[in-house]
Amino acid sequence: MPLGDVYKEKGTDVKISVDLIVGAVDNLYDTAILVSSDTDLIPAIHYIKYRKKKLEYVGFAHNPSLGMQKYADFSILLLPRDIEKFKEKTLL
Repeated sequence: MPLGDVYKEKGTDVKISVDLIVGAVDNLYDTAILVSSDTDLIPAIHYIKYRKKKLEYVGFAHNPSLGMQKYADFSILLLPRDIEKFKEKTLL
């Protein structure tokens, strides 16, 4: 959704929360790998932990979420150099 020259996502945290909870209830996974620092997901994380699911948190070193790290069974913070190798190369 455009906001000036910047695009903002809408409803993504709700969709991720639903996927985490439904997957836990339907026993679709043992470990969730979450690439987000959105603390709005913590209530869903509480629930999946209650269901004995594991959580791996992948965050970004420039803006880590201590809340996510607190509940994760494993966490890793990506540095800019980790992300660079996945950027699309453009032709000049």
